[in-house]
Amino acid sequence: MRTIGIYFAKQRKKFQLIDSKKIPMKIFKFGGASIKDAEGFKNVSTIIKAHESESLLIVISAIGKTTNALESVIKHCYAKNNQVHHAFQTIVDDHNKIAKILFESGHLAIKNALETLYVELENCIQSSHLQKDYDALYDQIIVYGELMASTIMSHYLTTQSIKNQWIDARDYIITDQRYRDARIQWVETAELINTTLGPIAEKDLVITQGFIGRSVGGETTTLGREGSDYSAAIFGSLLGADSISIWKDVVGVMNADPNKFSNAELIKELSYNDAIELAYYGASVIHPKTIQPLKAKGIPLYVRSFIDVNEPGTKVSAQSKPITISCKIHKDNQILLEIRTRDFTFIAEDHLKQIFQLLSENNMRCNLMQNSAICFRCVLDSKENQHLALIQQLEFLGLDATCQSNLELISIYNTNSSFNKEEDIGNKDIVLQQNMGKSIHYLVRKPINTDLKN
Repeated sequence: MRTIGIYFAKQRKKFQLIDSKKIPMKIFKFGGASIKDAEGFKNVSTIIKAHESESLLIVISAIGKTTNALESVIKHCYAKNNQVHHAFQTIVDDHNKIAKILFESGHLAIKNALETLYVELENCIQSSHLQKDYDALYDQIIVYGELMASTIMSHYLTTQSIKNQWIDARDYIITDQRYRDARIQWVETAELINTTLGPIAEKDLVITQGFIGRSVGGETTTLGREGSDYSAAIFGSLLGADSISIWKDVVGVMNADPNKFSNAELIKELSYNDAIELAYYGASVIHPKTIQPLKAKGIPLYVRSFIDVNEPGTKVSAQSKPITISCKIHKDNQILLEIRTRDFTFIAEDHLKQIFQLLSENNMRCNLMQNSAICFRCVLDSKENQHLALIQQLEFLGLDATCQSNLELISIYNTNSSFNKEEDIGNKDIVLQQNMGKSIHYLVRKPINTDLKN
């Protein structure tokens, strides 16, 4: 926990040293669930129109399940099979269906704009065989979900007499060349946003994309899955916005997943620190990187419902008091990696340095870790078998690594008298347990065909 605290303290100091342009405006971010169909676009338009008198910058995610569909395209591209064209056409058809409902048949502007993006995407697909790096190919293709969705939104707002300016986030969000989890180059990004975007945002409502950026070398990059919240925080912190609002299909931040716990409660207020802890341990409502830029600038974050706009939702701010109820966070698709030396000597500092270096190079983050004299254990997200390459690299260094899969990480944050281990864990097989200050973490083996809902 101390290491996490030191990291965020350094990040906060860095953010505070970056000048930001103070503009009396609000940042709204709408996720894929809010625009999954034509009715969703109409609803978002209504929300924006209600705030038309204010200065707004709107961050848009990809439509519905488009990111998943584009991931399918990427996998087919990399596998060089003939299913890629069908997957591509499905995405085109989904967007055309929404556009057909929203726009008159003769609306050439949106037709031409989407056609241009389709051609660009198809060109990326056709040239994909030239790209050997899967992550690099991923970033060049996946961004079209945000580009298409924001284009439709911008054009639809225009038909509703809501004047707006569409911008490409890649012209302002500058990153390193780390694909799929790029790190922001804050100095370059701040300069572009202050000098170029600031004057635009002062005059017009701005529509842009979440999740995407451009490396200093000019290549398209992404900020990590669900990174649109982070994009909103970047724009908001560097523009000195009054507030950030993330519009979700839930009433706000809950103390547990309402789909798994019928007694889940709304948390009306959260301190920045509590929000960071919850996000770090996997609370899906807020992206882990979102809070720190806002905390450094003292900008409040609101998590609100696009279904019931009258609900106040959750406010995250410096003035909020620490939460008093327990929060239960579940992370599925976890693996446990156990690393040992072959001669059963101690896991020493030089081994840990090598392990963390490889984790960084493979774009993998420890959700939980334990270290004993002869074994280092870390809990990781299971995605696309990335751990297999990691295990090979560890073995090349002379370390033995074994893996357990089909696991679930249950984190109880802010444990108090309301925490009931029997109720929350039940008879699940506990593989690893760790107590860390205000929180308890259980890595459990997922039961087969068992209803997890309490």
